[in-house]
Amino acid sequence: MDLSLLFPLFILLLFIPIFLSGRKQRRQLAEMQKMQTELEVGDIVVTTSGLRATVVDVSYEETIDLEIADDVVTTWVRAAVREKVVATEPAPVSDEDAPAADAPPSLVKDSDSNGATQS
Repeated sequence: MDLSLLFPLFILLLFIPIFLSGRKQRRQLAEMQKMQTELEVGDIVVTTSGLRATVVDVSYEETIDLEIADDVVTTWVRAAVREKVVATEPAPVSDEDAPAADAPPSLVKDSDSNGATQS
């Protein structure tokens, strides 16, 4: 087999994954920019540094004001917002998860933060 035909095929096979990954990154970047421009007051967001905050002012084009604690408002660049947190309702506690009222205390397991059980 002639190497002059194999070389262009090899180059083509190398550039296909690069091209496809570039398209995926551009799509993700466009989705993130859209989310950052559509932020509204009251949205809960996570910044690129991992800070969870509530949006309190979106009147500026490049920045937003985030409330990180009660009455503590900081100004951030919109590009620092990584994701918008979707509020979900807490799951109701079923009767199966709750300890039985007539069970003796030694049979009711109480887990602490380390996963150990206490009686």
